[in-house]
Amino acid sequence: MWETGWRDEVWSGLARQEEEWDIVVIGGGITGAGILREASRLGLKTLLVEKRDFAWGTSSRSSKLVHGGLRYLKEGKIRLTRASVLEREQLMHEGPGLIDPLGFLLTIYKGDFPGRWTMRMGLSVYDLLALRWDHEYYSPQDFEMLAPHISRSGLECGFRYGDAQTDDARLVLRVIREAVADGGTAINYVAAETLLWGEDPETGQKTVAGVRLCDNTQPRRCDVKARAVINATGAWADQLRSQAGGAERIRPLRGSHLIFPAWRLPVAQAVNLWHPIDKRPVFIFPWEGVALVGTTDLDHDQPLDGEPGISPEEVAYLMAAVEAQFPSLGLGLEDIISTYSGVRPVIGTGKADPSKESREHVIWEENGLLTVT
Repeated sequence: MWETGWRDEVWSGLARQEEEWDIVVIGGGITGAGILREASRLGLKTLLVEKRDFAWGTSSRSSKLVHGGLRYLKEGKIRLTRASVLEREQLMHEGPGLIDPLGFLLTIYKGDFPGRWTMRMGLSVYDLLALRWDHEYYSPQDFEMLAPHISRSGLECGFRYGDAQTDDARLVLRVIREAVADGGTAINYVAAETLLWGEDPETGQKTVAGVRLCDNTQPRRCDVKARAVINATGAWADQLRSQAGGAERIRPLRGSHLIFPAWRLPVAQAVNLWHPIDKRPVFIFPWEGVALVGTTDLDHDQPLDGEPGISPEEVAYLMAAVEAQFPSLGLGLEDIISTYSGVRPVIGTGKADPSKESREHVIWEENGLLTVT
């Protein structure tokens, strides 16, 4: 895969294909890649198509964290937290060197909620869900040695707990390569232009029976038949669902990050803080010689096919978090070397606060089209 001419070879195979596929997966992010790998390992004849580059969308614009969802635990979502920590442990077991442990520092100041004892209990539950003990309590004096630039005003104590970090785009590419090695087929810059329709032999009703593909690198198209078509396009899911009669369900939420040089924002471990304005969790963590700060959570009203961009309000919001946690560093806008933004495919339920929307996965079936998001 990815040798010279590999796309033409894959396309030629699609164009002359006479037998139907077991599964066609649309979307080359981590969700689509994971489906391709699992289906290929089961021996199913599976094709994945992606209209841009693999991991072009949300899957390369994340916070690079593989976390167990401590914020979900705070919200009382035990089942979601349990599922997240178990997936984190499984990924760390399967991908050492790609998914690595990362320590997180958490400060408790006077008047904070949750306070010292509540947080200690919460972290104990967090570790129990992962079946390993991985947090430590620190006095203010000891914590200052771990994070020498942290704000000391009103500091009651600190904690260190464990989560994980990954190169999100590399993770997607690795999963796709493993799937191809197991017999799957994947091709990028190929769009699912139109759903193809057939008749369900049991009910006689119209059902999705395949996809018309369009090569975005040159003017050519072909039809592929499939027993199952899976929509794993994330924030773009409603665009394909509309062809199957589905109503809009996705609420695209933008998450943005600031990037600082490591010498201006020196953090050896990640720092988990509660934003001084709205008490949302914000992370500051080391990444490939820089420090990342994120993320925001607001409705994304820009076109989905364009590059998502950070707004001035988001910059000010993240800077407020940095200045509150590291006041002695004197960081300003001139210290920001770059920014990036991604769009989360969250299920909209009409909540006024985007951060209150559920982060759980859902599966919809609409006239034979399966959507996973």
